[in-house]
Amino acid sequence: MAKAKEAAAAEPRLADALERLHSNELSGVVRYLHYAHMIFGANRIPIVAWLKEQATESMDHAWKIGEKMTAMGLHPSMRVVPVPETGKHSVLDVLREALEFERQGLADYQALLSLVLELRPGDVAL
Repeated sequence: MAKAKEAAAAEPRLADALERLHSNELSGVVRYLHYAHMIFGANRIPIVAWLKEQATESMDHAWKIGEKMTAMGLHPSMRVVPVPETGKHSVLDVLREALEFERQGLADYQALLSLVLELRPGDVAL
């Protein structure tokens, strides 16, 4: 355990990237549940079901990242970024916002991958 804490402390960029991803995934839970509550109309049921699935997926990702962080001796902060309220709740508006959120998340995962390849090239699990 001491080695993991030393390794994490020696790699603050990695710790920051994991913290950012953890926060994004936790924020995704809130975001997708918010969207699910805001959808109205004839297609509500399948769209709400899909949004709830996305919230569950975000929670699963946050859990896995948090587990990695604690295994490395880090402390997940449980920080959730509030969902910006645009006042637009049509299905297309919600899907556009979700797509932008996912694109930002993908960029953060790609940044983590680059850091892992640079700092821990043999760490297949991370």
